Amino acid sequence: MSFLRNRASGIVLAFMVVGIVAFLLGDVINRGTPFWQKSRNQVGSVNGESIEHQDFNAQVEQTTANFQQQMGGAAASPQIKNYAVQQVWNQFVSQQLLKQEIEKIGLTVGKEELNNLVTGANPSQQIVQAFTNPQTGTFDRNQLSTFVSSVNSQGTPQMQQQWEMLLESIHSERLNQKYSNLLASSVYVTALEAQEEYNQRNKLANFKYLMLDFAGVKDAEIKLTDADYKAYYDSHKNTFKNQEESRSIEFISFDAKPTANDTAATKSTIEQLKTQLIASTNDSLFVISNSDSKHPFTYVRKGQVSPALDSLIFNAPAGTTVGPILSNGAYEIAKVASVKFSPDSVKASHILIDATAEGGLDKAKAKADSIKGLLQKGESFASLAIQFSTDQGSKVNGGELGTFARGQMVPEFDEAVFSGKSGDIAVVNSRFGTHIIKIEKQIGNSKIVKAAIVDKAIASGKATTDAAYAKANNFFSEANSKNFKETAVKHGLKVEDAERVVAMDNNFNGTEVPRELVRWAFEAKKGEVSDKVYETDHDFIVARVVDVQPKGILSLEAVKPHIEALVKNEVKAKMLTEKLNNALAGASSIDQAAQKLGKSAIAVENIVLANPVLPGVALEPSVVGTAFGLQPNKLSKSVVGTQGVYAVQVNGFTNPAELVASDMGNQKKQMQNARAQRSWNNIFQALQAKANIDDNRVRFY
Repeated sequence: MSFLRNRASGIVLAFMVVGIVAFLLGDVINRGTPFWQKSRNQVGSVNGESIEHQDFNAQVEQTTANFQQQMGGAAASPQIKNYAVQQVWNQFVSQQLLKQEIEKIGLTVGKEELNNLVTGANPSQQIVQAFTNPQTGTFDRNQLSTFVSSVNSQGTPQMQQQWEMLLESIHSERLNQKYSNLLASSVYVTALEAQEEYNQRNKLANFKYLMLDFAGVKDAEIKLTDADYKAYYDSHKNTFKNQEESRSIEFISFDAKPTANDTAATKSTIEQLKTQLIASTNDSLFVISNSDSKHPFTYVRKGQVSPALDSLIFNAPAGTTVGPILSNGAYEIAKVASVKFSPDSVKASHILIDATAEGGLDKAKAKADSIKGLLQKGESFASLAIQFSTDQGSKVNGGELGTFARGQMVPEFDEAVFSGKSGDIAVVNSRFGTHIIKIEKQIGNSKIVKAAIVDKAIASGKATTDAAYAKANNFFSEANSKNFKETAVKHGLKVEDAERVVAMDNNFNGTEVPRELVRWAFEAKKGEVSDKVYETDHDFIVARVVDVQPKGILSLEAVKPHIEALVKNEVKAKMLTEKLNNALAGASSIDQAAQKLGKSAIAVENIVLANPVLPGVALEPSVVGTAFGLQPNKLSKSVVGTQGVYAVQVNGFTNPAELVASDMGNQKKQMQNARAQRSWNNIFQALQAKANIDDNRVRFY
């Protein structure tokens, strides 16, 4: 009891603290997902503005689908997916930086200004596009007024949401336009700058130089000290800035590529398929069922297939089955179904109708037939393309696609334009929608072949992959953080080093690695060996984290192994500078200094400051810059360059013609345009450098 009395106040206080914490946590939990779990669902943030994984991933999927469509419907490879992730992330970062900067400097869009962008004399292009009459192809103000009235009086929640999204998009577009105009207005070029740029590109220098090459001093003749490393590090510290956290990784790749036995097995398979292809009555279905590459069963022109197969099918009569031949790691066979002559290329135009937007393929086809009818009555193809086509790339040119060869379009499109005749108008469906095609012109006439092509890639068999995995697993079982390299030497394995791996990399020194291996590396601590044997299409990989380089200025210890050659050159430069200064002392010409050193001065002509290259040596800005700063016949002091230590003596300059007023104007305009084009990139880099960007993509991808 005495114990309790003496400590009662402390115990009560402890219970109160626990109760308050429990209350706060309970409130958080009751409100939804706890804050620490919410942050785990964030792909990243820019100055506190975050994006959730669900939203980010939806954009990645859409971007990936766009890439697939551009590549003809090819399956999404890890590289395509990784590129999509990078693009969506870059868009998120740039949008947030721009939005926050606009808010910071106080740019706004007033109510009256926004109203003018919607209903004014010069409405936003987004309004014009949304309320263009499909029959006339012109902006319909009555349609806009009717829609706005409907939204205000009896609009459905969906209509109101669509309208609000459109207004927000117009608002954002206007703000971005204001910021862009602000940047453009801040870029200017003075007459002095224009004159200097002109001189740097057109003033010519003729001079002699004397060079003492770094290579002339053997590495064994110098001994580097810690002070040498520190001096170099201190004077170049900003070049060692790590833009994002990185890892140094050592790894061993266990080859699981196909063996001679795998090649023989694949050849046996393709020979069996050849027998079946000869007997096949449905060649298209046979290709779909048995070919690795799924070649379309369509006509090809010479040069469209592998060279060896091309030679066979263009010299075989219809009905012949050729092969197998080995090409690019796969065996190929082909059954020649038909041979004929066809135009080499076609000039055509098209109008693309989006079947999804029209409510189905039947409705799209009906609309296309109506447009075809208008064309047959003499309506302008270009006008109808601008009005109706959803192909943004060609509609601005009146639907013109230019001249193209067979195989550049989807098969259905190809068949229509190469099988028809000049002047024909055809309606065809493809995976992109419904096309109204006009054949403008057909050029040339060459042999084409329709062939059922079947290929089988040479793949590693079970015995090959099992043997490679066993080798990798044996090493993995024995290796640890302390004996990784020693165990590799013991087993006769090559350890490779990957420096500065960042979180979104998908390769180590060009060796493709699975994303899960990179994710492991960024969760592991320095010295840890991978938690398992990782597998790729052709290899098994075991890795170890050698070092962790944090974001920011790297330490001297972290960069020391990578700057050794540069530090050596700095030490050599000091030795060579002293040697060259002794030769320059008392010399009245560069030839005299060269004679003291038993060397010859080298003459160069017509050197320009804008391209500071010493012919046959290297890019030497310091040396060429020194030359342009000298008076003729004056001997320079020693200059440290990238390849050695130099002295320079100018023979003379050839000055360009004076810039007249009109040329000055053109020069300023060219420079201003170039600066304007670079301005956003420079601003973005500056904003990005100052921003607090948290990148968590490695958790999810």
